Amino acid sequence: MSGGQADPNALDGAALGPYLERHVPGFSGLEGIDKFKSGQSNPTYLVKAKSGRYVLRAKPPGQLLKSAHQVDREFRVMQALAGTAVPVPRMLHLSAEDSPIGRMFYVMGFVDGRIFWDPALPEAASNADRGAIYDSMNATLAALHGIDVAGAGLADFGKPGSYFERQLGRWTSQYRASETVAVADMDALIAWLESHLPADDGLVSIVHGDYRLDNMIFHASEPRVIAVLDWELSTLGHPYADLAYQCMQWRLPHSSGFRGLGGIDRAALGLPSEEAYVARYCERRGIDGIDGWTFYLAFSFFRLAAICQGVYKRALDGNASNPEKARTYGEAVKLLAGLAVRLLEREN
Repeated sequence: MSGGQADPNALDGAALGPYLERHVPGFSGLEGIDKFKSGQSNPTYLVKAKSGRYVLRAKPPGQLLKSAHQVDREFRVMQALAGTAVPVPRMLHLSAEDSPIGRMFYVMGFVDGRIFWDPALPEAASNADRGAIYDSMNATLAALHGIDVAGAGLADFGKPGSYFERQLGRWTSQYRASETVAVADMDALIAWLESHLPADDGLVSIVHGDYRLDNMIFHASEPRVIAVLDWELSTLGHPYADLAYQCMQWRLPHSSGFRGLGGIDRAALGLPSEEAYVARYCERRGIDGIDGWTFYLAFSFFRLAAICQGVYKRALDGNASNPEKARTYGEAVKLLAGLAVRLLEREN
């Protein structure tokens, strides 16, 4: 018998197989369950069966922060977006908390396509393809923000109004709850955001919350988004939060674990500049421009830093989905907060 600890993320196929046959339409003959290596929040698995391939996404084991890891919200929003201009996987089943694995999970159809992990897109065949991939992301984001919230049955998916005020409070609270050491830049960033909150302009849309290149699947041979994944942070909120969060990638260092576009000759690769990307989004949304862009960018750095701190704390507590990688997130908090503070120094 091995003296090592059992993997807390391992699933019991003997118990899960019969359950899936009862609850997932058409499911039969469980053959294997493999955990995807990517992802730090909700552990995700490829489920292979005689009836095909599926994806299972579950809450992580252990003690969780309040309001985190709500896989039921992911399931609901993707189910609501089925058939819209925003492509999502097919939702098949949502379990209760007392499932065979001891926590809530959902099952969705497997989408066969490409996931790009490097935003410089070295796999793309040409500069034209790279530009088209980014334009497809842009079009999909604009389409998401144009969804009729009430018509999609999501009028109660979040609280309309005062989005940034509420989000700043939420993520500051979660950051403090998982704080392990004092980070001066993070404290300065929080103080700046609190004193520069924009007035509520009444804009409300479905926001993805983690809209970036590697959270979507592209067609196997075409530069086209065929599924947007990882809706854990989705809610009703301000559309500029999604746009700024994606544009933050232009400013993150390419050599870091974030795989940003900082230091990359984007024009030589056919990639759009941040200004061009924002302008194309505004054109699609029928707006002239975005005032207060610095706040939205700074907020994006802050929120990602708060998320990273939570991942790092879970690693220390032994509850991370990918523990070895998660332990690097403590340094990421300092990197993100420092980049944000330097952004504010340049703009002010």
